[in-house]
Amino acid sequence: MSTSTHSPAGPSASVADQARAGDTVTDHLVEANVRYAAEFEDPGMDAKPVLRVAVVACMDARLDLHDALGLSLGDCHTIRNAGGVVTDDVIRSLTISQRALGTRSVILIHHTNCGLESITEEFRQELEAEVGQRPVWAVEAYKDADQDVRQSMQRVRTSPFLLHTDDVRGFVFDVTSGLLREILPVS
Repeated sequence: MSTSTHSPAGPSASVADQARAGDTVTDHLVEANVRYAAEFEDPGMDAKPVLRVAVVACMDARLDLHDALGLSLGDCHTIRNAGGVVTDDVIRSLTISQRALGTRSVILIHHTNCGLESITEEFRQELEAEVGQRPVWAVEAYKDADQDVRQSMQRVRTSPFLLHTDDVRGFVFDVTSGLLREILPVS
């Protein structure tokens, strides 16, 4: 189990270490929230992101999007899922982000060494065998992050629900160097 470099529970013990002492990780996260809330000041923002951008990225714990992109609280909408792939639910979130909350740009971020590169759509069949019901969702596994970014860009650009599809860019984040590599769409 990896631990965060920032510990909301204190400088000497990580949340994971404290959870091993008997409490759950959730217990410690809730305790950290109490400490956070004690010093919290309402920033006075509304839900509209200042930079009018939505970032779609993988849920991988190694991606600190705000630091990697130089973002501050309130700058963007962040939509995360396994692989950072554009699914129907991502289109739903982007549509709300654009039509109700004013975003105009979309940034898609996949990354190197993604877990979706090591599984297949057979994962659904394995789940069905285990629990007796096949999930209705696709795994969206892929072998080529660059190609999947291109596919995700195309899904955004061709969605009839999105108002702004002229500023859609895709990237692969290198988890060892921290650098983004831009992926150009197919012409």
